[in-house]
Amino acid sequence: MCGIVGAVAQRDVVDILVEGLRRLEYRGYDSAGVAVVSGNGELQRVRRLGKVKELADAILASPTPGGTGIAHTRWATHGEPSERNAHPHVSTEHIAVVHNGIIENHSPLRTRLQAEGYVFTSDTDTEVIAHLVEKELQTSGNLLAAVQTVVKQLHGAYGTVLMDKNDPSRLVVARSGSPLVIGLGIGENFIASDQLALLPVTRRFIFLEEGDVAEITRHSIDIYDRDGVKVERQIHESTASYDAGDKGQYRHFMLKEIYEQPHAVLNTLEGRLSNDSVLDETFGNGAAELFKKVKHVQIVACGTSYHSGLVARYWIESFAGISCNVEIASEFRYRKSFVQPNSLLVSISQSGETADTLAALRLAKDLGYLGSLTICNVAGSSLVRESDLAFMTRAGAEIGVASTKAFTTQLVGLAMLVLAIGKYNGLSAAQQHDMVGALKNLPAKLEESLALAPQIEALAEEFADKHHALFLGRGDQYPIAMEGALKLKEISYIHAEAYAAGELKHGPLALIDAEMPIIVVAPNNDLLEKLKSNVEEVRARGGILYVFADVDAHFESDATMRVINVPHIHHWLAPILYTLPLQLLSYYVAIIKGTDVDQPRNLAKSVTVE
Repeated sequence: MCGIVGAVAQRDVVDILVEGLRRLEYRGYDSAGVAVVSGNGELQRVRRLGKVKELADAILASPTPGGTGIAHTRWATHGEPSERNAHPHVSTEHIAVVHNGIIENHSPLRTRLQAEGYVFTSDTDTEVIAHLVEKELQTSGNLLAAVQTVVKQLHGAYGTVLMDKNDPSRLVVARSGSPLVIGLGIGENFIASDQLALLPVTRRFIFLEEGDVAEITRHSIDIYDRDGVKVERQIHESTASYDAGDKGQYRHFMLKEIYEQPHAVLNTLEGRLSNDSVLDETFGNGAAELFKKVKHVQIVACGTSYHSGLVARYWIESFAGISCNVEIASEFRYRKSFVQPNSLLVSISQSGETADTLAALRLAKDLGYLGSLTICNVAGSSLVRESDLAFMTRAGAEIGVASTKAFTTQLVGLAMLVLAIGKYNGLSAAQQHDMVGALKNLPAKLEESLALAPQIEALAEEFADKHHALFLGRGDQYPIAMEGALKLKEISYIHAEAYAAGELKHGPLALIDAEMPIIVVAPNNDLLEKLKSNVEEVRARGGILYVFADVDAHFESDATMRVINVPHIHHWLAPILYTLPLQLLSYYVAIIKGTDVDQPRNLAKSVTVE
């Protein structure tokens, strides 16, 4: 969601800025723009609605060289997607600003500024920042002091970068709730919302903390905390890679990432398992002592990550033998909650910057939790830095907006957490040995499931004219049905819902007819016979079923039921295995529908606003 890139250098930085935006396209956006201070001191700005390529083509047609510049990809919050609402925004043609997040009090600020004669040319909340800084600069004397004064007037979440054409030797940046990272060069420095944007120019980064304001020049970086005190922040040497920049043999990033899942899971497991248990150090220093005390787990997450948490609730209560609650982070943070004794807060996020999840973690620190653990894919992200413990999923960069390998590696991380906590709560050595063995065999099982792709692609043809779908699962497969429905609606725009199969009689049966595809996940577990009864309820009412079933579950295809036989797997890992066929189904249906698979309309990869 929105991307920021900035640079101050002796060389022309426009190509660096545009390439940085390309690397942030996966986050989701609707417009893009660049502003640079040219060699003759002019502020040059180019903005385009649509893809970064449109911006790049415009710059190619009318070159805009400059050594100091800022760039942005926008995901609309205030104001429709349009060129006039695209960033950067300017004030009196010398202050330029890019901004991620939401300024909650923008309306009264706008009213005040308009009364003072400032003219707004966009519908965005961002433009108030430009005008406030321009106004303050008249008395502050320098850009840093002006920004430090202005941020005290802003309510909400923001990561923002400002530039003054009258002093092009510096950028000033501020962070509150939306991530920013400084990239260190030699005789040049950079800023971005994600380190991936800067990997072509540096491997050395400083992650700004909450409330930081920083002044960046070619040769210096000065950082001030929320109290205006000058501080030092640690320099990190990044080992991140941008291997996802090439689709390779695949038509879309999403398909590539679906096929990367066996290897991604192998990376998640590597070096973290002994013969019979999970190594506690996997979760960070002090994990063992903390896990010994845990008697309740509270999980907070959003979207796909929330679904992984729902699966984990079944596992934690079944195998670890302790209670577990799972809550959508945006709900958790806005209600009064009761904290169970000896509770561990677990946050789950692909990016580690999900605004609601991060806010929930910060709230939990004041509520008396025993400790906090995040399961995350991005080292150095806010959730990782601010949690007591962190489990890195090692999924690698995920470019497709609809999460695939990030989800399955989250589930693997949660499975390992179950083992780590369970051994202190009665999980026997024999059970641990059996479950660890199943985890080690999981990548091979995932490879087997991908071999179903041709059957699923053929099956997807039957969804070409469908507008609604129903997903059914029982037990720990119910959240997988929810995830399957989410994937289908995300990338094919088919309305899809998921139900616990036992709930059919309580309403969903009214929807059943020959035009409503019913997708069922059916592993061979102790709920199989119950599920078969639910399937018969659908068949009796003329529904057409698409059943993903264990090879030993004994479902047979006929005129009303299409069966895809899924490899047999240890029952506790079945949710992970059954995820892949549902991802493939969504992908091939989206191809038939002709949608933008990697960047679905209205969606963003990293949701850094509420």
